[in-house]
Amino acid sequence: MPLTILSVAYPLAPVSPDVAGGAEQILSALDQAIEGAGYRSVVIAQAGSKVKGVLIPTPVPAGPITEKVHASVSADHQRNIDRACSRFPIDLVHFHGLDFHRYTIPAGIVSLATLHLPPAWYPASIWENSRTQLQCVSEAQRRSCPPQHRDLPVIPNGAPLSRLRRRPRQFALALGRLCPEKNFHVALDAGSRAKVPVVLGGEVFAYPEHQRYYSTQLVPRLHWPHRFVGPVPFARKQRLLAAARCVLLPSIAPETSSLVAMEALAAGTPAIAFPSGAIPEIIEDGVTGFLVKDENQMAEAILRCGGIDPETCRQRAAQHFSQARMTEAYLALYERLLKRGPVLWAC
Repeated sequence: MPLTILSVAYPLAPVSPDVAGGAEQILSALDQAIEGAGYRSVVIAQAGSKVKGVLIPTPVPAGPITEKVHASVSADHQRNIDRACSRFPIDLVHFHGLDFHRYTIPAGIVSLATLHLPPAWYPASIWENSRTQLQCVSEAQRRSCPPQHRDLPVIPNGAPLSRLRRRPRQFALALGRLCPEKNFHVALDAGSRAKVPVVLGGEVFAYPEHQRYYSTQLVPRLHWPHRFVGPVPFARKQRLLAAARCVLLPSIAPETSSLVAMEALAAGTPAIAFPSGAIPEIIEDGVTGFLVKDENQMAEAILRCGGIDPETCRQRAAQHFSQARMTEAYLALYERLLKRGPVLWAC
């Protein structure tokens, strides 16, 4: 019998190769790799998600995402986990959401939780004795874990290598979730200072603070020559990455990784970013892009990025950040965890 892997997404974000969320893109790539390896992939995710394996959808009501909505959706998510574990011979459950600690699975099933977000953003309870193996996505993230957990396995994220021919034009590109910590208003201001248009792509989720940030900080800045293109499907994202002068990443969050930076390098496009969290593990200052400290330095880097060699960017991406390498590492981790079995691991 082939292995059956149950992937559990964060219930309030859809899974698809076309979505903005890094965790959801990683889950999507793993779903395809699991099926491609001859295993069975079962995915519990928001209704409307697109997967290669079996989708068990969790409905999400329209309207603002409040704590009450989250609690209701989480209860439906748990019922779907129970349903999946009774319907399929699940060998391993792989959690990808910030709220993985809310859910339970039957005793005897191996479980893994990828920490896609900064460790401080998770509740303290996840660091206590648990049946779920925790795993990091960067060395910087692992260093910020509690001292007794700094031996967790690390599997860096990976991006598909672009096959499009690079034809740069005179615009800077900014992509991602449109929320306060991503700081995209600074990218627009830096573009204005450098007199270079900024194309902003991404989705505004139904969280009140995200909606407020979009309307008060981004909309007033989205005037000519800048433009907002909304959510960007995978194929269009590849074309934009290949055409952009550079990609701007002004995030002020302690980033655990950056798929956008990896995708930019894979397309041969330099990335300009604040050195938050794991960003310096991806962007080599002066070689594949620039690490900057403020809007002024970002504007200066936009004008300097023509000196970055596209082929060097592609080579670095192929060597360190390929999606194939990442999925192979996850499949190998699944095998190791299954050999070990569901044991109680302690601090």
